[in-house]
Parts: sequence; structure tokens; C-alpha cells
Amino acid sequence: MAAAVAAVGVLGAIVGSFLNVVIHRLPERRSLVHPRSRCPACRAQIASRDNIPVLSWMVLRGRCRSCGEPIPIRYPAIEALTAAVFAGIAAARGVDSELALLLPFAAVLIAVAAIDLEHRIVPNRIVAPAALWALAAGALLRGSELPGLALAAALAFCLLLLVALAYPAGMGMGDVKLAGVMGLYLGAAVAPALLSAFFAGSVIGIAMIARHGAAARKLGVPFAPFLAGGGIVGVLFGPQLVDLYVSAFLS
Repeated sequence: MAAAVAAVGVLGAIVGSFLNVVIHRLPERRSLVHPRSRCPACRAQIASRDNIPVLSWMVLRGRCRSCGEPIPIRYPAIEALTAAVFAGIAAARGVDSELALLLPFAAVLIAVAAIDLEHRIVPNRIVAPAALWALAAGALLRGSELPGLALAAALAFCLLLLVALAYPAGMGMGDVKLAGVMGLYLGAAVAPALLSAFFAGSVIGIAMIARHGAAARKLGVPFAPFLAGGGIVGVLFGPQLVDLYVSAFLS
């Protein structure tokens, strides 16, 4: 089991390297496969030996081999984060066919969170394929659960739509669509996922008000990273949290 989890973690690091390309190029509507990765400073093509997730950045001490310019720490951070999340999901949920659904979902959450932090957008070019994969893979792996998954998606979508209509400055339609996609993957576990997102967002909001006072209301904070964090919570602990709630209040 430990070896399998470690292998999934290595896969996560490799996927994280690709996510860096997605995060950098997709908002600019550039190809994700051509040209090969280049240094943004000197435009030198990055050699394969310098493109090993996390390790290459450490060996190069965070600098381009050709020109010596710093390589943003975001790159190894995304790779390490994706590796840790993938390994955590494998450890929590087991190494089985359901990872074909959960690991792409986690990758989508990480990419969307990073793009929203930098560009303040939740791209349809990520959300729409994620929804299609949830339906296709869900039909194969969770066929009997599809009606419940669709209901969870609809409820999550409608809940955030109401929030967006009531407070358009703090919630965009990208967040609404992302919540719906989360429901397709998580089912009932989308409830603790959304609660985690709103709790984390509230804590940050209170901290900003404490620091900046009334001016904090004018500071925009992207919500997709909170949704992404809640989605990871839902994947790792959602079923247990739902069972805990049912046993405590409904049984």
C-alpha cells in the first residue's frame, strides 16, 4: 500500500509540472503542448534534465541554467502540492479505479485555484471538460449514483448562484459553475466541502477587516481557492463527515 501511495505521489508531481504549463498558458489562450517550456527571461528551451519536478529546481537553486534568472517558487510549489494531494487521496480513499475520477478532480481544483489567484478568473476551458469527465467517468464507475451526484451538483450550483446574486462583488459565475462541478464529483460530500470553503473565506475576511478596517470591503479576494480547498477536504474526509453528521443528527 505504501509503495502504491508513493507511486501516486510521483504521478502527482509529474501532473503538477503540467499544471504549471496550464496555469501559465491557458489564461493567455496559448497552446499547452507547443512550444516546449522556455525560460521566461532569456527564452532558452528548458532541457529535460532541468524539467524534473521539484528536484530540478532544487539542483539549480531556483535559477535558470542559461541566464541565472530566478525561477518562481510557484513552479516547485505546485508540483509538491499536487504530489502531496495525490498521495493523500490515495492514502485516504485507497488505490483503486475511483482514482481515475478523484485525481483529475484534484488537479482541476489546483489549476483553477492558482489561475483565480493570479488572474481573477475561473476558466470555462477547465470547468467544462471537468464536468464532462465527471459525467463520463461517473457513468462507468458510479452509474447507480449518477442521479444523486446530479442533484448534489444542482443544489451546489443553485446555492452559490443565490450568493452571487445577493453579493455579486464577492462571487462570480465562475465560482458558481465550479461549485456545480464539485457536486458532480463529491455528491453529498459537497456539503462539508462548501462549508469548509465558506468558513475559510470568512476567517480571511475577518482577518482583512481587522487589519484594514472598512477599506477591506474594497479589497477583492478570489473565492475559487477557498472552493478548491473545500473540494480537497471533501475528497479526503467528505464521506466520513457526512456519516458523522447523519449518525449525530439523523439517526
